[in-house]
Amino acid sequence: MIVAGAGMAGLVCAARARELGLRPRVLEKGTRPGGSMLLSSGVVWRHRDFDDFRAECPGGDEALQRLIWERLDDALAWLVSRGAEPVVLATGGFAARLASERGLLLRANPWSDGAGLDYAIARGAATTAGMGEFYGRAMPAPPARIREQDYVPLSQLYGRWARIYSDDGRDITPASVSWSESDLAQAIGRRAWYVLDDGGLDRARQRVDAARAAGGTVVDAAELPFETPPGSRVGVHVAAAVTHTLGGLRTDTRARVEGVDGVYAAGVDAGGVALGGYASGLAQALVLGLAAAEDIAAA
Repeated sequence: MIVAGAGMAGLVCAARARELGLRPRVLEKGTRPGGSMLLSSGVVWRHRDFDDFRAECPGGDEALQRLIWERLDDALAWLVSRGAEPVVLATGGFAARLASERGLLLRANPWSDGAGLDYAIARGAATTAGMGEFYGRAMPAPPARIREQDYVPLSQLYGRWARIYSDDGRDITPASVSWSESDLAQAIGRRAWYVLDDGGLDRARQRVDAARAAGGTVVDAAELPFETPPGSRVGVHVAAAVTHTLGGLRTDTRARVEGVDGVYAAGVDAGGVALGGYASGLAQALVLGLAAAEDIAAA
């Protein structure tokens, strides 16, 4: 049994496979194990009610959503029993490729370039809808200095209190913004301005100060080359950054990839769970990693 990738999903799958009597071989093309898991904020979460999950991610595969929602408690118990603490995973998929193609920033490990996706597609694998959707964050735009350890503290998570403008001064503020602001990250594209009034600045001051300290562009609203509403205080130049993709390989509830025998997908290589919204990447990786190992062991 070969597991390609030593992120959360791959390590979980290999550990479970060993428990079940298999001899997995884990291959990792990066310089360290852990993938983007090591860069995350370390929170595993689940929607309180399944109906909330469906409402938040209406385009997602309902069967996979239910699997992850129902199995997460047991999966966490298994993980804790191994002596490991739960963490948030943003691994696999093709985040690096998507960011490069669209001129976006990358807020993930640089190895998630779609190699697993290419491997499966070349062998006849099916893909889900939403291949252009991603979970991401607005980050300070260049010339800000953003290191891996800055991915969480430099996230500009205050867009719902801002007016949003394109670089040419068009007001592109959406009618509503989700609590995760992942939809806003997808909407702003390569560059945009977050413009804050006094109330917004009070809520966002710590993030704005962090952007300024990192060398990002933070200016008085009066200095912007376009008109802003009365009472505007500051403008922060931001850019969308891709953490992980939401579309990917079409996978059943046993983590088997549709269209090709003997290939499994876990983590965000398995697409279609959170389309149209945002859900925990770690929960997806943990549950599908276990499901893959168990199905292979039972074969």
